[in-house]
Order: sequence, then C-alpha cells, then structure tokens
Amino acid sequence: MKKLKYVIISILGLLASCNFTEELHLNEDGSGKLSIKFDGSEMMDMAGDEMAKENEEAIDSIISFKDFLEEHKDSIAQLPQEEQAKLKKLEPFNMHMVMNPDTKEMKFDLFSDFKDVNQVNDAFNAFHNASSIGNKTNTQQGPIQPAEQPTEVKYTFKKNKFSRTAKILDQELFQQQLDSMQGGEMFLSGSTYTLKYHFPRKIKSTSAKEATFSQDGKTLIFEVNFLDMMNDPTILDLEVELEK
Repeated sequence: MKKLKYVIISILGLLASCNFTEELHLNEDGSGKLSIKFDGSEMMDMAGDEMAKENEEAIDSIISFKDFLEEHKDSIAQLPQEEQAKLKKLEPFNMHMVMNPDTKEMKFDLFSDFKDVNQVNDAFNAFHNASSIGNKTNTQQGPIQPAEQPTEVKYTFKKNKFSRTAKILDQELFQQQLDSMQGGEMFLSGSTYTLKYHFPRKIKSTSAKEATFSQDGKTLIFEVNFLDMMNDPTILDLEVELEK
C-alpha cells in the first residue's frame, strides 16, 4: 500500500510530456460512467531505468477511495465540514494504477459510475484531489486535506442536449496555479487533454468545431494542448445536440 500511495502523490510532478483523456459514457436516462485517464509512459521511459536500479516493483492495482476514506475517517473527522464535503466527493471513485519500470508503462485511470450526469464531479479536479491525499498515510502527519481547486466543471444533459462548462472560482488561486507552472512550459507544451464522449444517439451538432467523430456518429473526440487548457479552462466548454 505504501508504494501505491507513493504513486498517487507522484502524479502531480509528472505532468511533463503526459496525456490526459476525460472519457464519458452517457446513457439515455442520464446515467453512465466517467473516467480520467493519465498516460505518463513517456515520462516512465526516462525514469524507468533509474527505478529499475532501485528495484521498484511493478504495480497493477485498484484503489477504492470509499475504502481509503473509511480507513482515514478519524483523521478526516478533524477537518471542517467544508473540507470533509470535498473529500466525500471522491467516495464514488476508484483508481486503476499500472506502473512497470521494465515495460516503461505508467498509466492511471480514475473512474466512477453515476446515476445522473448533472451530479457528476469534475473529473480533473477529482484526479488532483486523489493525488493530494495520497501522502497522508497516518494521523501523525496531520489530517488529510484535499487540494484547493480554483476551477470547477459542470455537466448537464437535458432531453437531447449535453453541455460541459468550466468556471474559475478563485482568480487569485488560479493565478497561483499558473505561476507554479512557470519554467515548465517547454515540457507541458507536448502534453494533451482529450475529451472522448460516447452518446446514446448520433450527434447532430456541436459547438466544438475542431472535434472529430466516430464512424457511427455517436462518439465525439476533442483534443487540446494541455498548457492551453490550464491557462483557459473554458477552452473545453462545449455543447452537443443529439438527433431525436
């Protein structure tokens, strides 16, 4: 378990030359599955040999955050109610982690089923919060706390129209986040953030002009530069209208 938690907290420092995919499977009744997939294999290609020298074992495991939060409930109970509520949002998620120095593979998949997409949590922020709590392995280190997130994303699906909308909640915190990335632009410029949305019916139209579609017309794929997305979260705002 120690190695698994080490992997989680390492994610935030491994964004260089890495790719995120936010994948959504939406059913007719508004239920479905949301996941955010992180592929850091390019980074592992550079770090794998060093990890192999340190005899790091390969990892292929699934973490249930429901179980994780139950394990740390005493520590969480010390937090203000607002912070507890933020952690509670992680409860539906599981994380599948694959990390293998020999095959130079590093992949993470944070996923959750949902009954109503209108109540879905922001997947990218959930990924960051999952990372931020991984370094609290015991109460002696202080209570577990989620990272403050300056943005939020909301999803809606009504009748035959779907939308994804990002909003900056705290401009000062948002600017601090941008400042923290200074110096890493050269590496981040090669990273991407991709939306891959599967709908129950054929797509009639979308506001994402550069999106591509599957052969059956039910899947939308929209890719942007990761650094562009971090500088302007609304770049991934979109509306999708489905055929009746």
